Amino acid sequence: MKTIWKGAIGFGLVNIPVKLYSAVQNSNLDLDMLDGKDMQRIKYHRVNEKSGKEVPYDRIVKGFLLKDNYVILEDEDFASALPEKNKLIELESFVDIGEINPIYYETSYYAQPEPQGKKAYALLLKALQKSKKAGVARFVLRTSENLCVLHPLENTLVVTKIRFNEEIRSTKELEIDTQAVKPKELEVGLALIKQYSGEFDISAFKDEYSKELMKIIRAKAKGKKVVVKKMQPEKRVSDDLYDQLMQSLSKKGA
Repeated sequence: MKTIWKGAIGFGLVNIPVKLYSAVQNSNLDLDMLDGKDMQRIKYHRVNEKSGKEVPYDRIVKGFLLKDNYVILEDEDFASALPEKNKLIELESFVDIGEINPIYYETSYYAQPEPQGKKAYALLLKALQKSKKAGVARFVLRTSENLCVLHPLENTLVVTKIRFNEEIRSTKELEIDTQAVKPKELEVGLALIKQYSGEFDISAFKDEYSKELMKIIRAKAKGKKVVVKKMQPEKRVSDDLYDQLMQSLSKKGA
């Protein structure tokens, strides 16, 4: 695996040198964009919008538009903004991970200790496991500050990036009426949730779409004609919400 970040986890006065590796991978099929005429791959170019000419990568700079003029930022500018956070994941507090709404989660990284930090790493891991807590921290990845939670997964510490509160849009603009639900409808809704409830097993959920798409690709590679599946519209049981819920209960029970 390729190292994404190298630095240390700050646990009180203890610094734990670590490397971060991506903990996730895409299950979607890797499709190329092709020219339908000759099946050649399409390449993207970085083009100057005024001249239309391609710009070499080493000539590209980053700038922020301020009062109709661009302020160009160099690598040292990013490093100077928060120098202490460039190489440190400083644990600021510990919380119950269940208190963090899933809307805040982004992506996860495995933290692997450097040889000199193995004992302190094991200590933090066991402490989090025993306390059932997660550490909240901030660190700089590439050119931006990130909020994250540090939590155990089996015998590994995982750094999961989470969004800042200002990155979550308000729901005030949405039109949602919660007063329209009748007590008997809520009662059956709760019963339906209870009937479908169980222990969460991630292995029970597979990427069926990519699996079926791969079958189609293999069939087409062999020159077979693919039969297009058509969805059969389900007969509507009733226009009454209560009736729909009751029949859902009966269906699950059967």
